[in-house]
Amino acid sequence: MAAAKQLLPTKNKSGFYEIRMESIGGLGANLAGKILAEAGVLGMGLNGVNFASYGSEKKGTPVKSFVRFSEPDFEIRSNSPVEEPHILVIFHEKMITTHVLTQGVGKDGIVIVNTSRTPDQMRDALRLYAGTVICVDAIRIAVEEKVKLNTTLLGTIAKASGFVDKDALKSAIAETFKKKYPQIIDANIRAFERGYSEFTGKTFAPDGRYEYVPFSRSVPDLGYENAPIGGVILNPGNSVQKDLSASRTGHIPLFIKDKCTSCGECEITCPDYCFVWESGVDKHGRPKRILLGIDYQFCKGCMKCVEICKFDALKKDIEASFDVGAITVKHREFALK
Repeated sequence: MAAAKQLLPTKNKSGFYEIRMESIGGLGANLAGKILAEAGVLGMGLNGVNFASYGSEKKGTPVKSFVRFSEPDFEIRSNSPVEEPHILVIFHEKMITTHVLTQGVGKDGIVIVNTSRTPDQMRDALRLYAGTVICVDAIRIAVEEKVKLNTTLLGTIAKASGFVDKDALKSAIAETFKKKYPQIIDANIRAFERGYSEFTGKTFAPDGRYEYVPFSRSVPDLGYENAPIGGVILNPGNSVQKDLSASRTGHIPLFIKDKCTSCGECEITCPDYCFVWESGVDKHGRPKRILLGIDYQFCKGCMKCVEICKFDALKKDIEASFDVGAITVKHREFALK
């Protein structure tokens, strides 16, 4: 009897091909994992599982999505996190400033990053030991096609993997959206096709430039053995050093100062206190708080301020069209040093 055809290009010691997606809530990583797993199982006949890890299910919080494949004749009896991925997908490059995302990526690993930077630049930013870095400007494609960026990254995953069937994945995308959102199927397929072709990649050998980072599971500082009495956390929370820019999906509220009356409605509408004010006087010489601009470090692009502004002093615009650092106005009371 002839041996069964092997569909996977490589497998780990447990017999699996594994993918880990590092993202934040709102970018569609959880759904991307489900679509990818369905394409592999229903469209290609592989065995596969998909599951995700996240805390509070809301926009801006960390999300990990895992996909595990095996050959059709090999059962999967594991739902542990993917520690040494064959493919690591980073949904937003800003995440690398606060998390070490490349844990467990070896010399044969593939890292796909949503970025406009080059593979050489991203290798240095990630401090990647070795492997292949693939850069795709998924946010730009998503903005142009008016979809979320997950289907763009699915296209890049399909191409980079070397085995995921392109047509099976497109069928899974269409099947996912056809009941509730049939009007966005064509746009998502276009984004997928662009992700499949519009990327740059480069392979880096272990050259001693950076060290390999093994996977390690995070452990909470407090548990049942050392939590304060009553579970009360006495140290106050602090959001000064948070960077919410990774929550944006290609757009920012643009402040047009000449049209602003400093009415303050944007301030009471903004959930993250992005607006920066100073004391001044109005045209009659009376004391008044004057709006200076936006601190984009804390802006997640919800656009509530744009919706509330009656004077068109705030408008939705494409983030890539601006040097956000140059138009940011920092909160003077706690500007980071």
